[in-house]
Amino acid sequence: MLNLFRRNRRQRPGRSPNGGWYRSESCRPLTAGQVRDRRFRSVRRGLDPAEVHAFLHRVACELAATRRDLVTVTEENVRIKRALRSWQARFAPGARR
Repeated sequence: MLNLFRRNRRQRPGRSPNGGWYRSESCRPLTAGQVRDRRFRSVRRGLDPAEVHAFLHRVACELAATRRDLVTVTEENVRIKRALRSWQARFAPGARR
């Protein structure tokens, strides 16, 4: 019977026990450049490198657009919060009378 829960004792040194799938809070998020520059090992009957590259390029472009949108939304959020604080400072004290 296979023991599926036994820890593999032949792990590579310097590699995290979870294989790197889960990252800590201190780990920086993936960037579009990292996706574009990623290279894979070539195998005899692997995937078409041109298709993989095209797909990674598409993912990188979408990631870059998402980051730009996030920056825009964050800036808008800060602007709205400042406007709300300003409005509350002007009108909230007068409402208590």
